[in-house]
Amino acid sequence: MERLMQLIRSDEYKPGDRLPSIMSMTRRLGVGHPTLREALRKLEVVGIVEIKHGSGVYIRRDQDMLLVSNPIFGGAITKKLILDLLEARMPIEIKAAGLAANHSTEAHLAKMTSLMETAAANLTNDAVLSPTNLAFHCEIALASGNTVLPQLLEVLNDLFRNEHRLILSIYGDRKKDHKEHMQILDAIRRKDEALSQKRMQTHLEGVRKVLSRWDPKQTPLG
Repeated sequence: MERLMQLIRSDEYKPGDRLPSIMSMTRRLGVGHPTLREALRKLEVVGIVEIKHGSGVYIRRDQDMLLVSNPIFGGAITKKLILDLLEARMPIEIKAAGLAANHSTEAHLAKMTSLMETAAANLTNDAVLSPTNLAFHCEIALASGNTVLPQLLEVLNDLFRNEHRLILSIYGDRKKDHKEHMQILDAIRRKDEALSQKRMQTHLEGVRKVLSRWDPKQTPLG
C-alpha cells in the first residue's frame, strides 16, 4: 500500500486518472498479482482508488475520505483484547448490514455471492476461508454507501487477523458460520434492513460466544 501511494504521488495522478494496468504495476513494484490486488482493495476501502471491473483502477474523484492509519500494536494479545475488538466491530457491522440492504448494487451483490462460493468450496481450508470471510464482511461495509464504516472495519480486522483465524479454526463451526453468512446475504439481497441487521447481530453474537470459550492457557496464541 505504501509503495502504491508513492507511485501515485510520484507520477502526480489526479482525481479521475486511470492507474497503469495490473501487469504494468506488478512489474514496476516487483510483486505478484495477488499481493497487488490486495493492496488495491485496501486502498479502495480507505477511499483512495476506485476499482471498475473490466475498465481499470482510478483515483477517486470525491474527496470525502478519511485516511485512518492502521495502528502498530506491540503489546500482548489477550482474550480481553480480542473480545473488545469484537465488541467494537459489532455496532459497525450491524449498521453496515442495514445500510447495505438499502444501498447495495448488483456489483456488490455479485461480489458477495462470489466470495460465498469461494468460501463454500474451501470450508476445510483455513488459509482461504478466513480471508474470504473477512472480505465478505468488508464488502458489506463497502455496500453500505458510507465512506467511513469500511475504513473503520478494515482497521479493526487488521489488528488481530491471524489470531481470529487461529481461534476460529480451533472452535469454529465452519458450516454454521457459512450458513449464517448466506442468510445475511439473502436479507441484503431482499433489501430487508431490519432482517439484515438482526442476522448480522445473531452471527456476531455467535462468534462472541465462540471466543468466550477460548482458554489461552490450554491453547495459547503463537
